[in-house]
Amino acid sequence: MTLFLITFAVIAVVIFIMSVGVMFGRHAIKGSCGGPGAADCVCVEKCEKRKKFEAAQQQESAP
Repeated sequence: MTLFLITFAVIAVVIFIMSVGVMFGRHAIKGSCGGPGAADCVCVEKCEKRKKFEAAQQQESAP
């Protein structure tokens, strides 16, 4: 039971520290590529699925 309580306390402290960072204006934790913030992608080269998706998006927006 002691090990469970220690583990629970450590996880609770880590979650609290992360929430403090978010409350003071840091952005929420997110992935490195894809999603709404895809412009911030740090990938060196895009995968085939992403290339096809972007090509389809460009065709839809073309007049």
